[in-house]
Amino acid sequence: MDILQAIEIFAFVTGVAYVVLEILQKNAMWVVGILTGVACACSFAVQRSWGMTGLNVYYVVMSVIGLIQWRKDGAKVEEGAIHLRPLPKKTALWSAAGFVLGSLILIWVFRALGDGVSELDAPATVLSVIATWWLTRSYIQQWMLWVVANALTTLLCVVNGQYWMAFLYLAYIASAVYGYYHWKKKGVEV
Repeated sequence: MDILQAIEIFAFVTGVAYVVLEILQKNAMWVVGILTGVACACSFAVQRSWGMTGLNVYYVVMSVIGLIQWRKDGAKVEEGAIHLRPLPKKTALWSAAGFVLGSLILIWVFRALGDGVSELDAPATVLSVIATWWLTRSYIQQWMLWVVANALTTLLCVVNGQYWMAFLYLAYIASAVYGYYHWKKKGVEV
């Protein structure tokens, strides 16, 4: 086993732990997210998938922000409840516009950087940025964005031959579906 495969396996293990903690809305998720983000950034950088590399660096930064936000929101609900916020229509519209514009710009940038699958990398990156922001705000709709973003990323990983990473993103798709229903059942608006 080479070092890159070991990093992918580490990312798979911590990524699964991350998503379990996310579904349960545990603050420890953000700490595990830092480890997963660093490992995934390394793996994608070797493949020259610049969007996914940058995205995982973004995940590390957002893990700090998310931990701070969730601690504040968690103090407002009973033990065991999932804290939710309503998604403002303005946020949804700006997010949709950002997705379209951001995807078009990043496809062009990634092509210039030699990314061979920029048509997958760019929209998956932009959608994941939006979904992560929505996650830090505890919008339940973030789970729907993750289903699409993770499907695109799974395909990207298969094309790149990153099979451990593809398994990780398949697990993320299944957990996003479960996470949506779990949050809907246990969620309380703050």
